[in-house]
Amino acid sequence: MIPTNRFFQRISGPTSMMHTSTKPCVAIIAGEASGDQHGAKLVRALFNKRPELFICGIGGPALRRAGVRIVLDAEELTVVGITEVLSKVPGILKGMGVVKKLLKSLKPDLLILIDFPDFNLHIAAGAKKLGIPVLYYVSPQIWAWRRGRGRRIKRLVDHMAVILPFEEQFYQEFDVPVTFVGHPLLDDDLMSAEQALKTGVQSPVVVGLLPGSRESEVTRLLPTMIDAGNILKQKRNHVTFMISQAASVKGDLIRNIVEQYDGWEHVEVVSDGVENVFNRCDAIVAASGTVTLQAAIHGTPAVIIYKVSPVSAWLARLLVRVPHVGLVNLVAGRELAPELLQDRATGDNIARAIQGMLENEEELNQLRRRLIDLRDVLGGAGASDRVAELALKMINAQ
Repeated sequence: MIPTNRFFQRISGPTSMMHTSTKPCVAIIAGEASGDQHGAKLVRALFNKRPELFICGIGGPALRRAGVRIVLDAEELTVVGITEVLSKVPGILKGMGVVKKLLKSLKPDLLILIDFPDFNLHIAAGAKKLGIPVLYYVSPQIWAWRRGRGRRIKRLVDHMAVILPFEEQFYQEFDVPVTFVGHPLLDDDLMSAEQALKTGVQSPVVVGLLPGSRESEVTRLLPTMIDAGNILKQKRNHVTFMISQAASVKGDLIRNIVEQYDGWEHVEVVSDGVENVFNRCDAIVAASGTVTLQAAIHGTPAVIIYKVSPVSAWLARLLVRVPHVGLVNLVAGRELAPELLQDRATGDNIARAIQGMLENEEELNQLRRRLIDLRDVLGGAGASDRVAELALKMINAQ
C-alpha cells in the first residue's frame, strides 16, 4: 500500500524528536527476500546498540518483525530477468516516488541500501542531492556485469559494506570507500563444523527442493524439480523429498503445484526455516541465489538450477563476465555445485547430477568438507555488528 500524506506528517511532524542527536533516523531499502533477511539482522544489531533509533523504509516480513516501519512492501517491486521487469514498471516508479517523498520529508540521518541496484542507485542519486549520507550494504553484482557502475557508485555512495571477499578489491580499484564485513549468513546459529560433516548417506535418502523465494520462480522451477524427483524415484528404491517454502511465497502455491503430480500429495512442505531442510537432507536442488551459499555453510551439497525468459538469457550470455552463476562456486573459485541453467535445467539432468553426488560416499564427504571450509573464506560471524558500527559512525559524523 502506498502511504498517504498523513503518514509522512505523522512520522516527520513538528513534534518528532527524530532529528535530535539522541534520536537519529535511518531509512533502509531492501527489495529482495535475502536482503530483507540480512537487513533484519542489521536492524537488530542497530537497536542493540542504539535502542532509540527510528528506522523506516522498504522491506518485507523480516524487516517488519525487526521493528522497521515499512512504508512499502518489497514484494511490489521484486522482479527477476531483464525482460520481466516490464511488468513491474508501474509499481517500481510508484515506489521510487514514495521513497523520494520519504527522504525529502523525513531527512534521515542515514540511508542504508541493500543490494537491489537498479532501484537503489536511483534512490542514492536523490539522497545525494539532499545531502543524506548513503551506506550500501551487500554489493550489487556489478563485478559480474556492468562493471562501469563502479564509477557511478563512487559518485553516489559514501561507503560500501561488502560481504564477499573478492568485492573489496573490486571497489578499491574504483577508489570507493569499502569495508569487507563478512557474510551475514554466518551470524545465524550454525552447527559446528564437526556436526555439519555428516558421514555417508541416510536411508532413505532425503533430497530437498528449494524452488526460490519469488512466486514466479516457484511456478517456473518447481515442476522441473518434481520431474527430477520422479526420475530419482525410479533410480533409487528409497528416496524421499522435502520442499522448502520461502516466507515470501504466499498461500497454497506449492501445494497447488504438487497436487498435480501422482505420488506427491503427501510430500513434506517446510515453511519454518530453510535451515531445517539443510540439516535433514543429503543434498538439495536449489534455485540460484543466496540460498546456495547458505546450503554450503551448512555442509549440504547442492545442484543449482535457473530459468528466465529466452531474451533475458540471451542478454545475460552477452553481458555476464564471471565463470559461474552460483554464489557458492564464485566464492570457492571452482564448481562445487553443478549449475544447470535454461535448457540444461531438465528433470533428467538434475536427477543425474544428484545421483552422481550420492553414489560415492567418500567423494560426498570430501565435498561436504570443502563446503564447510567456505566459512573461513567468508570472514566468520559478526557481519551485522560490523555494519551496525559503520552505520553509527556515519550517523555520528553528521
